[in-house]
Amino acid sequence: MTEAVNNNYPKRRLGRSDVSVTSLGFGTVPLAGFKAKASYADFERVIKAAYDGGVRYFDCAPMYGFGKAEYYLGHALRELGIRNDVVVSTKVGRVLKAASRVKKLDTVYGIEWVDPLPFLDTYDYTYDGIMRSFEDSQTRLSLDYIDVLLVHDLGQAWHRDQADVYWDQIRKSGYKALDELRSSGAVSALGLGVNETESVVTVAREFDIDCSLIAGRYTLLNHEPLSAAFDELKQRNVSVIAGGVFNSGILATGVKGQAATYDYQAVPEAVVSKVRALETVCEKYGVPLGAAAIEFVLMHPAVATVVLGAQNVDEVRQNVTATSKSAPAEFWTELKQQGLLPENAPTVPLD
Repeated sequence: MTEAVNNNYPKRRLGRSDVSVTSLGFGTVPLAGFKAKASYADFERVIKAAYDGGVRYFDCAPMYGFGKAEYYLGHALRELGIRNDVVVSTKVGRVLKAASRVKKLDTVYGIEWVDPLPFLDTYDYTYDGIMRSFEDSQTRLSLDYIDVLLVHDLGQAWHRDQADVYWDQIRKSGYKALDELRSSGAVSALGLGVNETESVVTVAREFDIDCSLIAGRYTLLNHEPLSAAFDELKQRNVSVIAGGVFNSGILATGVKGQAATYDYQAVPEAVVSKVRALETVCEKYGVPLGAAAIEFVLMHPAVATVVLGAQNVDEVRQNVTATSKSAPAEFWTELKQQGLLPENAPTVPLD
């Protein structure tokens, strides 16, 4: 078993809100039945390990296990007696309905949840849909307030030819619901939870958001946000909650990892070649690939926290250990010299 490590993670504020999150957060996707069944006992043990390791930010969503992540997380926080010490985020944009009454949605990544709750998700970004989703989440979590509320999967990358339908919904009435929830104190911070950067910039220009959870778009392999998006978000005081920093696995396991994936798909040969080159530099400086993947993202001044998931206690401890040391400056210099990172990538630790 990996030795326990307790880190005193710095806290960073989300936009102009009063919410501050630890630089390492915990995502509940792996514990909601993603590829493997997880019991409540498993869930509580992993949450406790993350908390004991210094994590004070936990993210969930109605989509994860069709309610299971919220249901389990709320109960774990109460059983462990830590609710007042942590920040919780969940999402709107989906309303869960009885599985017997709705058809299963086709999704970009085709996630098959193992042993989910008996519900299916339906998209709804209207005023009524957002309010119902929020109230349902409060019930599943059994929390009287939710710290951070994120609009889930809004944009072209997820909805494709139906994207305009949902943009229309949120513009006509969804923004109003979000504004009421924040102004009433029901939530403290608002943002998006998406797999693209473009939709975040679009919303930030139309509506006052505090943050956005962006998964897989800024990593050791993906640098597109450096072209302009992250600079604009920082200028608008929109904090980035970075998810998917391992690109669904390849940057955690390396090219030799069993069943390694890239964005939940087979790994393209061009990506394999680049990861091999990254691994060579990592081996030269004694820097674990996963640790480099985490530290790289956290060094961008627009990023407030990196959210990692885990299926068991050992994985939590591995993640915590990976964040306990910094790579030498020479390591980042060589990555740039080899063309593995762009010259404008921030590579100086912020904390």
